[in-house]
This record gives sequence, C-alpha cells and structure tokens, in this order.
Amino acid sequence: MSELVVILNVLVVVGMVVSAILAAHFENLLSSVIALSVTGLFAAAEFLLLHAPDVAISEAAVGAALSPLIFIVTLKKIKGGDGK
Repeated sequence: MSELVVILNVLVVVGMVVSAILAAHFENLLSSVIALSVTGLFAAAEFLLLHAPDVAISEAAVGAALSPLIFIVTLKKIKGGDGK
C-alpha cells in the first residue's frame, strides 16, 4: 500500500473512534444521533478504502441515512407526545 492510503486509513479510523466517543458522550440525544451518523459515514469511507464498494454503499444507506432518520423521527414523536 502506498503511504497516502495508509495515512487516509488512519485518519478515517481516528475519525470513526472520535465520533463514536462523542456519540456516547453527548447529553443531547439529537447530537448523539448525528455523531452516530458521522460514525456510519466514516465506516462507509473505510469500506470504500478497503475496496468493498458494495458494503460501503450498504453502510452509507443504513448506517448513515436510514438508522439516524428512524432515530430522529422517534425522538420527535417522543418529545411531541410529552405535551399531550
């Protein structure tokens, strides 16, 4: 592997770890969901760097788009249900 690919792999993995730690650290649930989505984006980027484009597309669709959407809709419904 070339040096550039190794540096890019390290940066993506560090970004994934930092965003996962932030997702667990945030008090605000919406911020945690956004950080979890960023973790999914970093995972998709890592799969792409590892030459697995089909897995990267699946991870981007599910881990970075669909799951956060479901979490955000659920949070909005729960917060909207408090006043009723």
